[in-house]
Amino acid sequence: MLIRFEVENFRSVLGPAELSMVAVDDRPEVRSFPGFGASLVPVAGIFGPNASGKSNMLAALAWLREAVRNSLRNWDDEIPVEPFAFGDARGRDSSFALELEIEGIRFEYLLDLGRHRVTYEALFHYPEKKRRRVFERDGNELTLQRGLGELSGTRALLTDRSLALSIMRRFDEPLTSAFARTLLHIAILGQPLLRHRRNPAATLSSTLRLFDGRRPDELELDVFDDDHPDGPEERAVRQRAMSLLRLADLGVADVEIEETRIDSGRGDSYRRRSPQLIHTVNDERVPFEYRDESAGTRAWFELIGPVLEALRRGDTLVFDELDAGLHPTLTARLIDLFERRGSNPHGAQLIFTSHDTNLLNHLNRDEIWLTAKDDSGSTRFAAISDFAGERVRRSANLESGYLSGRFGALPDVSRADVLRDLGLIG
Repeated sequence: MLIRFEVENFRSVLGPAELSMVAVDDRPEVRSFPGFGASLVPVAGIFGPNASGKSNMLAALAWLREAVRNSLRNWDDEIPVEPFAFGDARGRDSSFALELEIEGIRFEYLLDLGRHRVTYEALFHYPEKKRRRVFERDGNELTLQRGLGELSGTRALLTDRSLALSIMRRFDEPLTSAFARTLLHIAILGQPLLRHRRNPAATLSSTLRLFDGRRPDELELDVFDDDHPDGPEERAVRQRAMSLLRLADLGVADVEIEETRIDSGRGDSYRRRSPQLIHTVNDERVPFEYRDESAGTRAWFELIGPVLEALRRGDTLVFDELDAGLHPTLTARLIDLFERRGSNPHGAQLIFTSHDTNLLNHLNRDEIWLTAKDDSGSTRFAAISDFAGERVRRSANLESGYLSGRFGALPDVSRADVLRDLGLIG
């Protein structure tokens, strides 16, 4: 589970901004973490005006994930980090800190870098609540924890523009492998958070695997406790996916996968698989081409795979603009899936941005984060209680308080000069 994420000098985030998943209130929904001495929340929602930096907080986490995945392969000439655009921040390092709980152990990853070199990188863990170094890198000087000699080959591959953790993924070392694998399993949905990542087919493919009747390559089906590995598990997975589809009350009775052989023009061919959603009216079954479905139907269908996969594995799911294209009752139900232990037995987490203030009524005060722009154009990011300037009561009507301006983080739509130019006032 994600414990906390902090970023500094990235896009609109100038000063340090920290998202903490540590629970303030003790309640059935939170997950106890004895090794940390605290409990963690399963959901965090980020709210604020347009262009206030909501997406940039999630983009920073997505950037860190992609950095660990691809630095060794793609950072030959320059590190594609995006510092704050104004003042002297462009010449300073960007900093990232990520803490994860993995099988009851707390891990902490720290990274400082600029466009031309990695300045500092380290991974620590806390067995028996004591901080121990896994590795620490100052420039290109790498220090390893005693007993991790199998990672010594990292030094030969380390450059100014490569992450040590990216290199260590090549080695079968349990500590670094577990951390990197957990980080890379963070799923990103919604609008593209990274400017070079635009692959809408990825989420659709994840959902198709649940409906096509074949065993998904990366799906851990043993959670269904079925003794027959070649049939009933797949049916159970499909049934749960179908139930989530029907939850949206879209009039869809079934899903069929249409497969077309496409000639590549190079002497070979490939298969293109697309869903057909079967609608039933007065006992008549009619298949609809996927492209003819509404945007809301497609949005809900495409999130089924990533959501069920995160719930099954206990992963973190990041969703930018959760309310885009979805009815408010559906977004509330999606939050419920992560909040309730019955549907989320493995501690999966949902982190999202939204403008739908109705969702505030479905979140606890320690699950709500707000953004606003300060006079320098940088993002202010903090828990709702920090914006209120006081401790927010557990029983407070958070939506009403937010819309009344009690917490700030609202667009200023009352400027007289602007309203006068638009003819809205005399």
